[in-house]
Amino acid sequence: MTIAEVSRKYTISIDTLRYYERIGLLPPVPRDKSGFRDYGETDCNWIEFIKCMRSANVSIEALTEYVSLFQKGNSTDAARKALLEEQLSELDKRIAEMQAGRERLAWKVAHYEDKMKETEKKLL
Repeated sequence: MTIAEVSRKYTISIDTLRYYERIGLLPPVPRDKSGFRDYGETDCNWIEFIKCMRSANVSIEALTEYVSLFQKGNSTDAARKALLEEQLSELDKRIAEMQAGRERLAWKVAHYEDKMKETEKKLL
């Protein structure tokens, strides 16, 4: 598959695909005789894996480290799991922060007439 076909199939920009390859997140993609990237099944599997991990909010940095560990073999299983546990903890923190923000905003909406309008007058 060409890079354009892969871009369309996985709804990832061509620039992002090149970036993933450049930073080592996606292993080097073979080239055809004209020098164009020629994505095969394994390459597409990597893209699906990357998309899955990104949709789970794994950071690019953590994912790059994960891939590097993966490429070193099964001896890194514990390190990879620890990395995922760390990412889960970070996500839990972000969710808690967002929930607290949501609660503050819900309070402001519920008390708009009696509290927020009073506060807004002080801004004039």
